Amino acid sequence: MPRSDIFHLTWARQGGLLSSLAIMVSFLVSACASAPLSPYSEVSPPLVLVPVSQAGVVDKRGRFREIFCGVLEARGSTQPGYRACDEALVRLGSEPDGTGKQVELGESKRQLVGVIVPGVGWDCFSTRLDPKDTSGKHFHQFGYDLTFLKVDALSSSEKNARQIHDAIIEMASVGTGPDLVLIGYSKGVSDILEAVVAYPQIRKRVVAVISVAGTVGGSPLANDVTQSQLELLKHWPGSNCSIGDGGAIESLRPAKRKTWLANHPLPHDFPYYSLVTYPKPERISSGLKSRYIKLSQVDARNDGQVLFYDQVIPESTLLGYVNADHWALVVPIAHSHSMLSSIFDDQNQYPREALLEALLRIVEEDLFTSEKGSKHR
Repeated sequence: MPRSDIFHLTWARQGGLLSSLAIMVSFLVSACASAPLSPYSEVSPPLVLVPVSQAGVVDKRGRFREIFCGVLEARGSTQPGYRACDEALVRLGSEPDGTGKQVELGESKRQLVGVIVPGVGWDCFSTRLDPKDTSGKHFHQFGYDLTFLKVDALSSSEKNARQIHDAIIEMASVGTGPDLVLIGYSKGVSDILEAVVAYPQIRKRVVAVISVAGTVGGSPLANDVTQSQLELLKHWPGSNCSIGDGGAIESLRPAKRKTWLANHPLPHDFPYYSLVTYPKPERISSGLKSRYIKLSQVDARNDGQVLFYDQVIPESTLLGYVNADHWALVVPIAHSHSMLSSIFDDQNQYPREALLEALLRIVEEDLFTSEKGSKHR
């Protein structure tokens, strides 16, 4: 059966499809709604919530807005998921002004390779969602490359870190220096952070790490779900995922992630960036609304899966707050499955290609500035 026709089958003929869809759109399925998402615990390290300016985070939202808006305007409204720049990004609090510098829109001089590490469950339904169909062509014309790095869909960040190491070791270099921009989507950033800490040998290939809607500090929703519930994703039609080591949910729990961060200082071999999802309530897709409401018991500033402040890597550069829910930022459901999108993911449209291009361009700009400064010392 052609891929484009798979979701036009009747619901009656798709016996387990409805339950699988519910999990696909919201990877943390809850069985009990009464338990607190952040229960009393003494296993977490001491924590404090402070403004980014007091947490070692560099605020470059103004410059990133200039670059993203420049890319978006140059590529035009014909881009998939086009949205006006002021609708695509949220101005949270007092956003810094831009620099006023020209935005480079030509061919890349560094031939950077964006390496996206996807989130939990991705491999269970990735055969039905192929963002490379559109993104790959877009990046090649500007001298960049984009690849998805395969990790276990249901395994722990520790195991996936090893897979990231193995994949990077096997990758051919496109130049003489480091060229990989590791982009961690959702749990993917937790896997990446564990990889760069545990395997120093891969750092020489990396120029930057970016959290995109990342589970840096975990998600309280993971306290309310079991691994066996998550493993129902194996029943997704065409699923290609295995149980792995069965540690995905444990790796997403806030106590686990924050304890790991407290005990594992990040290496300073390259910069870290954070792009945060901060959707307006009307931008939450129908399939994520129950998760959004549940997570709002902790804080309404969430994307349906992760709280906004749990997405920031310590001492990273803050790039912006994106007006999109957790799925819209990376998963191109609306590109190929309009029926599924209209029912479960009705807010999936977003200019993803322009956003990813802007991420690579700000990294390249910072690299050039850093290298230029080093030559004048």
